[in-house]
Amino acid sequence: MVRARSLSEVQAGFPDEASCAAFLFERRWPEGFVCPVCGGGRAALLRSRAYTYECLACGRQTSITAGTVMHRSKLPLTVWFWAAHLMATHSNGMSALQFEAQLGITYKTAWLLTQKLRLSMVDPEREPLEGVVEVDQAEIPFRADNTFFDPVKSGKILIAGAVEVIDRGANQAKPRRKGARYLDTRSGRIRLAAIPDNSAASLEAFVRANVKPGTTLLTDGHQSYPGLTDYRHDPRTVGKMAGHVVLPWIHRVFSLMKRWGLGTYHGLRRKHIDSYLNEFVFRYNRRFYRHVSFETVLGLASHHHPTDRKSVV
Repeated sequence: MVRARSLSEVQAGFPDEASCAAFLFERRWPEGFVCPVCGGGRAALLRSRAYTYECLACGRQTSITAGTVMHRSKLPLTVWFWAAHLMATHSNGMSALQFEAQLGITYKTAWLLTQKLRLSMVDPEREPLEGVVEVDQAEIPFRADNTFFDPVKSGKILIAGAVEVIDRGANQAKPRRKGARYLDTRSGRIRLAAIPDNSAASLEAFVRANVKPGTTLLTDGHQSYPGLTDYRHDPRTVGKMAGHVVLPWIHRVFSLMKRWGLGTYHGLRRKHIDSYLNEFVFRYNRRFYRHVSFETVLGLASHHHPTDRKSVV
């Protein structure tokens, strides 16, 4: 495993296609080649097709990139690896325009590359949030076209968010009696998603998809939450008080997310909003160990279904 902290170290660890291919082979078949059709363990490396193995039992040909976000890509593997490192470790993320300049590729290619990497950041088997979780909604501005972007006059996207509240002393979630203040805490993992409205159906769907039943929910007392009877609801009435006073962690997440969207991308677009939110979630949840996220991106990517341009655009 290469845990490089700089792009130069990544380039030294993966200087050519062969080194990248060897890494992908180990990630795909850690115990050795296994045919996806017959399960055979013996294969021959084809000379006529790059990094493709033919099963000696059934003749099935399998590329090391088959079934990954790199499937049928014409980009060199080195570009994928360098882009994955930049995407995972850069504190604010990388836009397609930045990739175009850094990697020497066209904007169209850079945009598709970043979208595929964002898709690979979501682990389909990730564990839901649990323990004590703050839940709230926020509005963020979005841009409709490439003209001058004014956040004040732009449209708004409704975002639902959830964040684990971790007790610093116990270093884990520690539910308290209802109404008690949660002092000396820190934020844990987060989840974000765009929702169509503030209805009970939308909020309940978000909570059930991202939070484990039985979890203590700290909310602003919105009328949509009491329907979640299989959760421990601990509402915090906001009234005239600022929301960040009673729900500090989720509002800090919203603040960071808004500044990230405006600073890195100059406003997010509605069409691909969830992929950008997942990128922010991925980076936030790994904020203490960003430099090992490069391996995580490639590891997750090797377990995803192939993605073509039509499904992304």
